[in-house]
Amino acid sequence: MVSATGDRLGDGRAGGGNPTSHGAERAAEELRTALGAALARVDPKLVRAGVIGLAGAGRLLADPAGRAAFDQAWHDVGLRCPYTVHGDALVAYASGTAATDGTVLIAGTGAIAAQVRDLTLDRTADGHGWLLGDAGSGFWLGRAAVQRTLADLDCHREPAPLSTLVLAELLGSTEIAANPRDTVDTLVQVVTRRPAVELAALAPLVIRAHRDGDPAAVAIVAEAAGHLADSVARVRASDASTPIVLGGGLLTGNTPLAESVTATLAGRWPDAPLSRAGDGAAAAAWLAAQPFVDVKEANELHRSLLGH
Repeated sequence: MVSATGDRLGDGRAGGGNPTSHGAERAAEELRTALGAALARVDPKLVRAGVIGLAGAGRLLADPAGRAAFDQAWHDVGLRCPYTVHGDALVAYASGTAATDGTVLIAGTGAIAAQVRDLTLDRTADGHGWLLGDAGSGFWLGRAAVQRTLADLDCHREPAPLSTLVLAELLGSTEIAANPRDTVDTLVQVVTRRPAVELAALAPLVIRAHRDGDPAAVAIVAEAAGHLADSVARVRASDASTPIVLGGGLLTGNTPLAESVTATLAGRWPDAPLSRAGDGAAAAAWLAAQPFVDVKEANELHRSLLGH
């Protein structure tokens, strides 16, 4: 919750608010909790506009019942102003730059690239989910790590350091059966009995092995960076000089993947400013303020809220 001059008036936290993964009713309840905390010291009647930024925005907008649940949560805390729903990709973009046009690349559990025009998502690439896409994402890294482990076992070769980490994590032991195929079968069963998206939890093992110099992990990270850069190229002109914002846990932290992606993008678009996504709540507030400020005021507000 912020004022038009950038003063922070309140904030609130709650659980997951993605209507796709949690359901609209539960997501709306979490929204209600966060809004209630943010409004603890603010008269809700004084609020002029709001933005809800979340993954699964498209599903919410297409679901009348889900939108009604969010409307109810909004009204239950006393808010009477309008609100706009934006995808998390646009909010991530706005947290990294005040420019109205540019590109955002997100890599967390999933991965997506999007072109932004007039602070609206235009073209997007990937974001197709673990089964059909999300190349270079946390899920993709985790799956690649298991695939490398299976290949080591199939070839009866000494497991790479990354493979050893995977075996310890998933099987609780690095010991390989006398017949490696027995370990292969056990590993496959362990993985396939879990929700597929849980493979993203193995991404930190790839990062760790990369930092330790494991060639297998280095190759996986390099391939992931190439996939992510290719996603950007699908939506961005080769001569574009507008900003590129990197978002998601794999690209905003000090990870080898972030370093590789940054170097790759800088090589392909040398004139483009590169930045990392910041405070999503502040960016959502900044987006909500757009109808009430001119360009100069918008830039000043962005600097006040997000530091650039």
